[in-house]
Amino acid sequence: MGFLHTWLPYILAGIAVGGQYALIAIGYTMVYGILRLINFAHGDIFMWSGLIMVYLITTLPLWVSIVLVILFAIILGTTIEKIAYRPLRTAPRMSIMISAIGVSYLLQNFALYITGGLTKTYPAIALLQRAVSIGPATTKMVTIITPFLTILLVFLLVMLIQHTKIGMAMRAVSRDFETSSLMGIDINRVITVTFVIGCGLAAIGSVLFFSNYTGINPMSGAMPGLKAFVAAVFGGIGSVPGAVLGAFVIGIAENIVKGTGWTTFSDAFTFVLLIIILMVKPTGLFGEKDIDKV
Repeated sequence: MGFLHTWLPYILAGIAVGGQYALIAIGYTMVYGILRLINFAHGDIFMWSGLIMVYLITTLPLWVSIVLVILFAIILGTTIEKIAYRPLRTAPRMSIMISAIGVSYLLQNFALYITGGLTKTYPAIALLQRAVSIGPATTKMVTIITPFLTILLVFLLVMLIQHTKIGMAMRAVSRDFETSSLMGIDINRVITVTFVIGCGLAAIGSVLFFSNYTGINPMSGAMPGLKAFVAAVFGGIGSVPGAVLGAFVIGIAENIVKGTGWTTFSDAFTFVLLIIILMVKPTGLFGEKDIDKV
């Protein structure tokens, strides 16, 4: 009973934040799987989703605001892909990576201009903020909803990838970009759908995340985005189940570290854990080795 009293709140919080990281990590891993691109702006799209919600909720009903936030994230993500990434698709990989970093700083600086650098408070969503008792632990409803919603969304995504025509095209492009193009697959459409899914999930993740951590500033997407990227690498970047598993492991591990009183080192522990895993399995838990074709 003493164990439950001490650790259950941290485990529940870890599962919740892990689910939120997972929704961001899916965007990283899907874009990398198809474009071999680390979309450094993905965390900032997550941040902007939270920021837009702050402004929309002042004039619109909650559910309308959530839908518009998801649409905003999708439009922002696909616009970035079309303007900043698509023209560099045949350029050296370093060029497109630098472009992604530039877009990230642009989004952060524009948020700084809009907010004046002041931290905005995320609106309270009554359903998610409701207190719930689980055994000896008291937590918020968002902690309970997050893992189930994450698992449901991941299940639907896997079904889409495995059992639809666009999913088949996505799998083909991730295997061999050039051959898929020669076989008549619309590469631009596949990439657009990938960004739509990734950005939409990041927007949903922002609603869950900022309901727990209510302060939003231009840097609010940096650390969650970085941890989601670490989760994607941890699980094997390019693998959706790997990214989700990695996110839950990282979320639980960092909250257990906080429970031991080493809160200052909880972020550092995430990266130490990644280093240990990559030393044992360089491609991540579910990653596949690249095969050089001769």
